[in-house]
Amino acid sequence: MLSTEQDSRYNHLERMSTSELLHGINDEDRVVTDAVKRAIPQIEALVDGIVERMKRGGRVFYTGAGTSGRLGVVDASEIPPTYGVKDKFIGLIAGGDGAIRTAVEGAEDDAARGWKDIQAFRPTAEDTVVGIAASGTTPYVLGAIEGARGAGLLTGCITCNECAPVALAAQCPIVAVVGPEFVTGSTRMKAGTATKLILNMISTSVMIRLGHVQGSKMVDMQLSNAKLVDRGTRMIMEATGMDDYSAARALLLKYGNVRDAISAFEHKAANATV
Repeated sequence: MLSTEQDSRYNHLERMSTSELLHGINDEDRVVTDAVKRAIPQIEALVDGIVERMKRGGRVFYTGAGTSGRLGVVDASEIPPTYGVKDKFIGLIAGGDGAIRTAVEGAEDDAARGWKDIQAFRPTAEDTVVGIAASGTTPYVLGAIEGARGAGLLTGCITCNECAPVALAAQCPIVAVVGPEFVTGSTRMKAGTATKLILNMISTSVMIRLGHVQGSKMVDMQLSNAKLVDRGTRMIMEATGMDDYSAARALLLKYGNVRDAISAFEHKAANATV
């Protein structure tokens, strides 16, 4: 039996107090970070492969169903505002965008649709497909991986079961074995948490490796709200010594982004010393 489907280590949950439930869930969550840590060499291999291909114009397609699909969509959707990079991480979920809010019955069982959904984006050999499936058996995800591999794309996966079909199908499998869930089979819990952590690691590491972070700052972020404008202003102040008015003016009226504002200041400073 898949470890994600094994019976919970706990029983008679309905008889537990709120405190007992919360402590039990928390105790189970503690195993997640260790499981992810053990998978770091696998994550590293996939990140390096993605970076190599993205430098040549490649993209990353996350594909999954249910919770796994939603997590992929969320991670992909956060790349443009965070790093100013559009259309490089694409999240696909079985059943289409409507399935983000409402389950689409039977969508995850359509193996052919997994690859068809990716083909709509005209994939090339420089692209990467990352199949996300806690169980590791989802036909929609398997179809996407098999189709992508056959077309020469790099393939990876995130799963929480050893020897899962998706792990055997992908070139760069990531396997984080978190064990049985607190509520038997509810993989939105530990498996979902592990998946989110791994997605964070993949996309963040790729963006850093591709130069979208300086120091520890998101210098290419989109200025889409007041909070981010304030953050960008503070970045410029810290990097250049400008006062807040001058930094905000440089950001909003002259350069439009943090990177260019800092680069212009450094260029002027370098010329002034010549």
